[in-house]
Amino acid sequence: MPEIELSAGVIDYQDTGGDGPVLVFGHGLPMNHTQWRKVVPLLPGYRCVLPTLPMGGHRRPVVPGADLSQRGMARLLGEFIDRLGLSGVTLVLNDWGGGQFLICEGIADRVARLVLVACEAFDNFPPGNAARAMARLCRVPGGVWLLTRLMRLGPVRHARSGYGGMSLRGIPDDILDGWFAPMTRSSAIRRDFAAFATSAPGRDVLLAWSEQLREFAGPVLVVWADQDRLMPREHGPRLAGLYPQGRLVQIADSATLVPEDQPGRLAEVLTSFLAETGAQPA
Repeated sequence: MPEIELSAGVIDYQDTGGDGPVLVFGHGLPMNHTQWRKVVPLLPGYRCVLPTLPMGGHRRPVVPGADLSQRGMARLLGEFIDRLGLSGVTLVLNDWGGGQFLICEGIADRVARLVLVACEAFDNFPPGNAARAMARLCRVPGGVWLLTRLMRLGPVRHARSGYGGMSLRGIPDDILDGWFAPMTRSSAIRRDFAAFATSAPGRDVLLAWSEQLREFAGPVLVVWADQDRLMPREHGPRLAGLYPQGRLVQIADSATLVPEDQPGRLAEVLTSFLAETGAQPA
């Protein structure tokens, strides 16, 4: 697996290579590139780059004191894009919405367009009651260790109020194992997970940041799921209306993880959007 050393430490990434337009995929907490395993094969002619950011699913801890706040993670994503020399990037997010804060940081010059798939927005950081409860647990000494043990139990990991509610099809156990394995093994990874999971600021701050997103002038595709338990239904059209060139597509028969529930439909709307906005496949 390729890796690159950034200011916060070494991170892994996947890169399909090729000369096509570049798509950079973000992931959720504590996920990794496997979140997109069903979608990437459906995107021939595009170079798909998938970093594993330090949100708990990463293999090596970051340097102590690294900024793992929401905007710190966005800056790290921007650094990754810059260090690889990528340009004209289409940034694709699902679940985690903090990649949008590249715009607030003034470092979105390499990003040509955004694809926001059922992701955090406005004041919905972290999303839903279960995620907020998890953030509270992460503030308690030993809380993340307890969480990793609980996530070994089928009724907990597949609960509809938590990860089990993120996909109508169900997330396979081997995928969940891969997401939670790093912080199960390493206290330093658990430290990184807790730092990010507890980093969301208050509602007023989040809404002020959201207003800054209007500065992005590129095309934006907002993809919202019709059976999402975490991302409010009204946030889809509201987010599309926030961006000057925003457009909305609703995906039926899907929860938050649209790449899991409707990979074919997602690839279809994504490639249509890319072609219409000047990113034809190689």
